[in-house]
Amino acid sequence: MTFDIVLLSPIIALVTGVLILIFPRLLNMLVAVYLILVGILGLMPH
Repeated sequence: MTFDIVLLSPIIALVTGVLILIFPRLLNMLVAVYLILVGILGLMPH
């Protein structure tokens, strides 16, 4: 089973949103990690 960026991005966003609701102080770190992951995945060759 392979993960496509189209499937991976909403899953990451959902998990991040739930974690922010549970632990509001994690907002800055989770947003930074999310943006880094999206950037890395966007730069990877298709």
